[in-house]
Amino acid sequence: MKYISMLVPFKIYIYLLTGALLVLGSCTNQLFQDPITSKDLSVFLSNETEVEEYVNAVYANLQFNGLYGLYLPAFGEIPSDNTYDEVPANDDGMYGQLDEFTTIPANGIVTATWRDSYQGIQKANVVLSRIDAIPYQDEKVKQARKGEMRFIRALLYFNLVRLYGDVPLVTGQTTNPNAYFGQGRTAADKVYEQIIQDLTQAIETLPATSSQPGRVSKTAAQSLLGKVYLTQKQYSLAESQLMAVVTSGQHLLMTTPAEVFSLSNENNKEIIFAVQFASGINGNTEGSTMFQQFSPSGTQTGAKGHNLPTKSLYTLYQQSDLRKDTYVKLTSSGIPFNGKLTKPSNLITDGGSDVVVLRYADVLLMLAEVENELEKTTEAATYLNQVRQRANLLPSEAASLSDLREAIDLERRLELVGEGHRWFDLLRTDRAVEVMNSWFKANNKSVTIDTHHLLMPVPQSQVNTDPAIKQNTGY
Repeated sequence: MKYISMLVPFKIYIYLLTGALLVLGSCTNQLFQDPITSKDLSVFLSNETEVEEYVNAVYANLQFNGLYGLYLPAFGEIPSDNTYDEVPANDDGMYGQLDEFTTIPANGIVTATWRDSYQGIQKANVVLSRIDAIPYQDEKVKQARKGEMRFIRALLYFNLVRLYGDVPLVTGQTTNPNAYFGQGRTAADKVYEQIIQDLTQAIETLPATSSQPGRVSKTAAQSLLGKVYLTQKQYSLAESQLMAVVTSGQHLLMTTPAEVFSLSNENNKEIIFAVQFASGINGNTEGSTMFQQFSPSGTQTGAKGHNLPTKSLYTLYQQSDLRKDTYVKLTSSGIPFNGKLTKPSNLITDGGSDVVVLRYADVLLMLAEVENELEKTTEAATYLNQVRQRANLLPSEAASLSDLREAIDLERRLELVGEGHRWFDLLRTDRAVEVMNSWFKANNKSVTIDTHHLLMPVPQSQVNTDPAIKQNTGY
């Protein structure tokens, strides 16, 4: 599902009044074909066609720079030992601050991710608040759309709570800009309760297979719920959800790593959910700038050198590993770069690579971790070795619980690099401070972090707007 092909030939100007959440804005950042007209949300969404248009707009919101257009993959990698920022001063130091743990509340990445997340949440809330009253020709389609919106809302809140900690929780359409002033931030535990509720309900209504590439399916909600439970260390519950994905028969590993991210093989059986991008569509405006932004300086027109894999990560690949020089490649001068992004054939800022949010290899490695924590080491090794075998590696020799923890952790780095998981893996396993301080020391970096660095600052503009929303400690 390339979103532009599903969208209607007019712009929908919908003002999202969210007061304390700083999401006063419109859908004008989304890309629609001419001619342009306008629609008022107060009288819009009165029939199935209009709901479908607005659902497409919710999906399109995921393409925004603050989300999967650029910043979320960087958030999940740069603070970790996986990637770094080549020239920290580039782009007002936004990426460099993440790399050096000097992030300030006015950081543009911090602000855009908060803003774009709440815009997406508000749009999903609009659909969920109205869809029940609107007749559909096919009730199954209507229920599927409700599941899709709950999944997207849960995904956005999951990202927010892991990045910022306590965040404002809004689950209804916001029409009064004053409604949320003074309420402050909702405890993370309560946010997680809503995430779990949304995903549980989504699983009940989503189809086994998506009707179009890019739409949410049941296995996507099960995979995400498994990741949520894993994050909360509820291993038995995580096992149940992840096993449901494995036994569904809907997904499998591609034969070789090179097939997973090939533009000619997008939305393959390994991909569970991906945000869709495409080159050469609608005046070259449906692509992503990620390839340009995440390429080493001087190698591409306007390349910024953001989010480059570290040389120490590259050296972790065994020579026989098929992922070496496939997932992470080297320039002629020996600088590692992300091989999962394909260079656009025409305009460098119009990349066609989808951004993978959930895929089967991640599910297998999460399941390996879960089984290991449940002391089912044989089962854990089985799932781990499925990923290793595809990479042309021998089965892991790890047998004890502690050795398997290390082996699974390493395999996640080698398999999922660049996909925005590593920093969250370190947070989930309570190892971020230890691992990063050790990495900085080993690489002669004069950086030391403590527990206050584990959360990003709340955007300063947000705190200024509503004093009830307090800043995270240390910022």
